[in-house]
Parts: sequence; C-alpha cells; structure tokens
Amino acid sequence: MNPARLIRRQLLSLSGIGLMLGALFFAAALTPTLIPRSYLTQGALAGGCFAIGYSAGVLWRRLWHYLELPEPSSRARSIANALAAVGCLLVVIVFLWRTAEWQNSIRAVMKMAPVETAHPFKVCAIALITFVVLLVLGRLFALVARLLAARTRRLVPRNVANVIGVLAAALLFWSIASNVLIRAAFNALDSSFRELDALQEPERPQPAAPDRTGSSASLVKWKELGRMGRRFVASGPTAAEIGTLTGGPAQNPVRVYVGLGSRDTAQARARLALDELKRQHGFDRKILIVITPTGTGWIDPAAMDTVEYLHHGDVASVAMQYSYLNSPLSLLFQPEYGAEASRALFAEIYGYWTSLPKDRRPKLYLHGLSLGAMNSEKSAELFETIGDPIAGALWSGAPFESRIWRWITANRNPGTPAWLPEFRDSRFVRFMNQNGPTVPADAPWGPMRVVYLQYASDAITFFAYRDAYQAPDWMTAPRGPDVSPELRWYPVVTMLQLALDMAVANGTPMGFGHVYAPEHYVDAWVAVTDVHDWSTEALARLKEQLAAKARKTNTGDDAYDDRGG
Repeated sequence: MNPARLIRRQLLSLSGIGLMLGALFFAAALTPTLIPRSYLTQGALAGGCFAIGYSAGVLWRRLWHYLELPEPSSRARSIANALAAVGCLLVVIVFLWRTAEWQNSIRAVMKMAPVETAHPFKVCAIALITFVVLLVLGRLFALVARLLAARTRRLVPRNVANVIGVLAAALLFWSIASNVLIRAAFNALDSSFRELDALQEPERPQPAAPDRTGSSASLVKWKELGRMGRRFVASGPTAAEIGTLTGGPAQNPVRVYVGLGSRDTAQARARLALDELKRQHGFDRKILIVITPTGTGWIDPAAMDTVEYLHHGDVASVAMQYSYLNSPLSLLFQPEYGAEASRALFAEIYGYWTSLPKDRRPKLYLHGLSLGAMNSEKSAELFETIGDPIAGALWSGAPFESRIWRWITANRNPGTPAWLPEFRDSRFVRFMNQNGPTVPADAPWGPMRVVYLQYASDAITFFAYRDAYQAPDWMTAPRGPDVSPELRWYPVVTMLQLALDMAVANGTPMGFGHVYAPEHYVDAWVAVTDVHDWSTEALARLKEQLAAKARKTNTGDDAYDDRGG
C-alpha cells in the first residue's frame, strides 16, 4: 500500500471527539505543578496526556453507541464538532502562549532565573511523536483483541467473545512487558548499577587511620564498601575542621558502613556493622544514629555533616547498603529489601544498646532520606521499644507511601496545612520546612522526639494516586512557600504531572523539591537532639558556612547520585 495513502487513511480514522478531549488534556498538561519542566519533559508529558484524553474520547463515543443513546443529526453534529474544535484550538494556543509564564511562576518561588521561552514548537513536536507512538501501541492492542475475539466467537456469544478478547490481549501485553521488557531492563540496570557501585574513585583513597571503616584494621574491607560506602566513610568533617568552625575541642566522628557485597544476608551484614561499630567504640559517643540510606546506598552529606558539627564530632553513625539500584527502581523491583535490611540493622544495634547501662550509653536516633526514611520508619516497631524507647528520629523527604507519615498527616490538627501539619500537642512529632517548625522552639517535648523535614514542593512526599480524581489538601490555601500560586488541579492530568515531578524532583536548587539543604538540617537536628550549647549567632554562622560548602561541592557527580527520588 502507498505510504501516503496509508497515513491519510489513519488520519481520517481518528476520532473527532477523541482529538478534542485530547487537546484539552494537552492544554492542561502545560499548566504548572511543583517542579520546573524542560521542553523535553513538557512535550513527553503533554503527548502522553493527549493520548489519554484521546482514548477517553474514543471510549466515550463507543459507550454512547453501545448504549444506543439518541444521536444528533449529521448537520448538528458537524456544527457542534466545528465549534468544539475551534474552541479547543484556541485553548491550546492560549495555554501554549502562557507556558513560559507558568514555568517562571515555579522558578520564581525557587529563586531560579526566569526563562524567556518555553519552546512551544519543540513541545508540540515532542508531544506529537509521543502521541503517535502511544496511538500505534493502542491500535496494535485493539487489533490483537479483535483477532482473539474473532477466534473465540466460534465458541461463545459475540459480546462474551469481545470481553475475552480484550482481557486476553491485556494479559498478553502485560506478560510481554513484565516478563520480557521489564525483566531485561531490570537485569541491565542492576548490572549497570553494580558496576558503578564497584568503581574506585582515586580522590577517595583507603583510610590509613586504623579507627576508620575500610582501613587495614577494619572488619569491613575497603573494596566491599561499595562506591557510596567509600564516599560516606571517606568524607565528612575531621576533628580539626570541626574545631576550627566551632572554636572548641572536637573529636573525629565515627562513621560505620557495610556494603552489599560484604556478606550474603542482611542479618550477617547487620552483625558485621555492629561488630565494626563496637571496634570503633561507637557506643562510647554521646550520639548514635542508625541510618537507612537511599536505594543505591547514598547518604546525604548535608544531613550527617550537620549533626557532627552540632555535637563537636561526638557522634557515631552506622548504615548498611541494601540495593545497587536507585530508589525508584529499588522500590519497584526490590521493595522488601530495604525494609528487611533496616529491620536487621536496627535489631542488632538496639539489642546491644539496651544491654548497656542507661547512664553510660549514647542517645539512639534514627535517620533516613526519602526511601531511606520510609524504610527507617519500618525498622523500629513501637511495641518492641516502648519499654526502653530510643531518643527520636529525623526523617527527611518521606515518600507518600510512608505509613507513619501518612497516618499522622491524615490525622493532623484541624486548620493546619497538609504540607506542614501539627499533630496533637506536638510533644511527639513535629514537621519542619524551609521556615522551620510552626511550633515554638521552647515548646516542651515528650521522651521521644520525631521530626519530619519536608518541602511543599517535594512531589515524592506529596504525590497520591487519588490526585487523579480529587484535588489534594496541600493545594488549598494557604500554600507552601515554594509552591506556584498558578498551580491548579485537573482530573487525571494533575496526577500525571506530579508523577513526572517525582522523576525530576532532584533537579531543583538546594532547599527545594527533593534536595534538602544543610541549613534546614541544622534546625531539624537542633530540635531532635536537644542542642543547647549553641547561641543563635553561632547557629547562624554554622548554617551559612555549611550552606556555602554544600553549594560549592554538591555539583557534578555528587548532584545526581540518587537522593531517593
């Protein structure tokens, strides 16, 4: 068949109502959500939304026919279609014209330089390509369903055969996608991340001091730490650096890390971590922090450097890797690994900690960022620790699936915003953002202190599947300080926008999205660990110096190592 005739035939077969509804979905996809978008991501999103709107229009038209509802005359239908098409086209043009303005409304609250254009022609071209690809896949699915239904029709009534055809085609496509494409992609990604994890970075040589993890005297071999483990134990402030900044005596912090290749099971790696922590006399420190890293094993230096400065280096921290994949892939393919590892590590550390005299053991805290926060939540069950509770926890950027976070947010005090809730009398848990907590710093705490550090612009925290049919609470006024005032809710489209925001949540400046700033960690750790020996002026200087250091070093490879999103 002539290709031109084939293309013309396909174009003529397109549904009018599907195109109009698709255009409205396309236009809605151009509106702002939480994270600034490039023309590439904007085009892919708009094309996907166009395809979904088109499919909804086609299904609506077929349902109308199936129900044998009255049809308007051909003339009335033509006039209505023409008017609707013109209206939809005008909406698309206006929305494309406003796209740069909307993107700049996000960039303004994040203190980013404005863009002059949103590249509407590039957006339309990418959207068209995306729509065509999805349309071809959709028509291939329909073709397979019709063929299967035709074969089944010999044995069962026509309507039953149609249902069987659709279900069988769905099963076939899902089987191919999950067992062939997804599995092949997973194996390739796992191998790639494993090789990346094994890379030796020359700028991080093996520690010479015997009291460091990975040294020749350590129970954990340097090569078995993994790339993120080597980065964690080889970085961080020294006693001299801490003393220079604080103007007083300081110690070298204890940092223990066990890589995924150190032992075969999570329980064995946890025991190794405990033995290494004991070897380094970590239980003699004032503060002990059990860290659950993100998917690849990355630990946010902004979090750990901060607490080590605040406590003059009298801090021990211990962490254990549970995956080579980044957090989204780890959550998708290995959801049980993180919870199993965090539970095993906490059980070992807590079990030994409870055996020590209460007046001679460190205060025990939990910490995790993003997927690490969610798995850290799962590591300590209340009924197991209520007789001898830990001192508290700092969880930053907790994902929307985090069980404790979700329950507390849903049961927040009336009148408090979902993006910065208050819970009961705030003696057990408090929420913080760029502006600190809503509760006064001198408000009394209970025996355990839990702080959630979160930004209103972090889609990894505030995404929800129900956003497809219901406007989220965090959109109501007053909004978070880093959320565009131009943001509006649209059925289905907003959920897809936020899903894309999750994928690019690490692409924001520090202090927005999913990139947590050290100056905000200072406020959080001060509250969690009950810091009293710092003046307001000294804390301000610490924030300034840590922020300058983080913005200087957190570029290039470090900026994209996986922050959990």
